[in-house]
Amino acid sequence: MITVEAHLARVLAAVEPLTRRETPALADAAGRTLAVDLVSHLDVPPFDNSAMDGYAVRRADLRGASPEAPVTLDVVADLPAGASNDPALARGQAVRIMTGAPVPSGADAVVAVEATDGGTEQVRVEVEPIAGRHIRRAGEDARRGAAVLTAGTVLAPRHLSAAAAAGHAALDVVARPRVAIAATGSELVAPGEPLGHGSIPDSNSTLLAGLAADAGAEVVAAGRLPDDPDAVRAWLDRLPECDLVVCSGGVSVGDHDVVRAVLGATGQVVFEQVAMQPGRPQAFGALADGTPVFGLPGNPVAVHVSFEMFVRPAILRLLGRRAPTPVPLVVGAGWRSPPVACRSCPSR
Repeated sequence: MITVEAHLARVLAAVEPLTRRETPALADAAGRTLAVDLVSHLDVPPFDNSAMDGYAVRRADLRGASPEAPVTLDVVADLPAGASNDPALARGQAVRIMTGAPVPSGADAVVAVEATDGGTEQVRVEVEPIAGRHIRRAGEDARRGAAVLTAGTVLAPRHLSAAAAAGHAALDVVARPRVAIAATGSELVAPGEPLGHGSIPDSNSTLLAGLAADAGAEVVAAGRLPDDPDAVRAWLDRLPECDLVVCSGGVSVGDHDVVRAVLGATGQVVFEQVAMQPGRPQAFGALADGTPVFGLPGNPVAVHVSFEMFVRPAILRLLGRRAPTPVPLVVGAGWRSPPVACRSCPSR
């Protein structure tokens, strides 16, 4: 029996990050993995702009201004956000300005409207502003050419917003790993289909497809295979090009463990016992073309645990991302499986 860490190390050593790239528009890039460092095309913000609704002023005109000694200025222009003009600002004048509007070249501060009487032709100002007050300077968030995001970033809405602000309409991302999935077992039937004696619904292919998509992969094939070596071989032979193959069931030592019978004969797949529960029987190796292949147990809980411990880290490595490091915990109190009779116990 080998440790979880040893099996995971074997998996990660056999998987290399993908070099395929895609360039989706920002609206389609959420959840994707950035392939290259992103630099800004622009100064952010691109021009000096007002951080408040108020008045662009010359500080020299407001020396000593206070509620007890307000200063009145002539309002010579009105600048909403999006304005392109640059009105001149002479001594004793102010420009009414909205948040986000470009600050006039002659102004060196903005006074918030709350510190004035809100006048439109003349304004009474009750504060002496400090230099640069309420002005967002061009490039104070990022300069043109500055790094904005690093390769490997999983693109969340905040990252897409930053990319848009930096002048990008599309992003280079790592292509989704192509994953093929097969749930094996002659007892499996499609969900919702009538069950014969000894049959059960196939939940593993649904589970694995959902987990793979959640990890950032594209499921290119999903099959439900009987315990027939020829059927497994035929399925493998007609697979589309893929980066990873995941099978569930048939990896132990039973007479009908079909995955072991087919993949074990190649000499390129190792079947072993891993020190974990559930999920002790595991298989990993490569198909004839070098595609990594997993063999997971058949129990759905074991499938889920095995995916999180081994398959998800492999998919993340294909994406150039690092899997979270499991945190070992020490059990403080023992527990036992509940007895069958517990089914009649009141729900808790």
